[in-house]
Amino acid sequence: MTRIRVIDLETAGNGPHDVCEIGWQDVVHDPGAPWRLDEARGAVLINPGRPISPETMSVHHILDAEVAEAPFWKDAAPAILRPEGGVAALAAHRASFEQRYCTPALAGGAAWICTWKCALRLWPHLSSFSNQMLRYQRMPEGLIHEIGLPAHRAMPDAYVTAHHLRDMLNEASLEQLLAWSAEPGLLPRAPRGPERGKAWNQLGDEPLRALAQDRDPDIRFSAETELRRRGEAAPVETVEPAQRTLL
Repeated sequence: MTRIRVIDLETAGNGPHDVCEIGWQDVVHDPGAPWRLDEARGAVLINPGRPISPETMSVHHILDAEVAEAPFWKDAAPAILRPEGGVAALAAHRASFEQRYCTPALAGGAAWICTWKCALRLWPHLSSFSNQMLRYQRMPEGLIHEIGLPAHRAMPDAYVTAHHLRDMLNEASLEQLLAWSAEPGLLPRAPRGPERGKAWNQLGDEPLRALAQDRDPDIRFSAETELRRRGEAAPVETVEPAQRTLL
């Protein structure tokens, strides 16, 4: 049996070690059968080592008192990220967030699938690609509404994401999802500016070249991809580095 573990984190704010909950849901595959959700799911509260900010508390409603006696992240994470029997990959919606905390040392160097990036590729006709919008635009088969609630708690969110991942894996190969996840997001439409909402092939050359120099890597990659489709080389990178070199 091949297993992918979907991960979702809730945090105390923006610190480097401030996870306050981790949730997971496994998606598995037996030879000759479709991918499916396994019964392996759960959540563990984590002591973030600092107070939870009111801003984040208002999203997930986890209280300081609830995590005061919980384990610290470095102690709890390895057993969840590296379960017995191993995983073919870890997955999350907008996985770059989870990867900030689930470092290679904690996750055993596992590969990651980003279901947001894969949704852009597989379902570009949809109007929005957030986890919950995908849930209600797609209405995945077998998703039990109550298990996916409350939103913005780790296990329910992982459960919802796992339904998207299951359907993705039944449309495309694991290798393809990993390849898409390793690249920036390929946006189906220009997300801002005068050309907002237009498919990339509807943009003129000049607006497209301008967006190919955008600071956002997903916008830049999407515009560059269309330029390459037209047989035109992408413009030379002109975005300044975040920090200048001191001479």
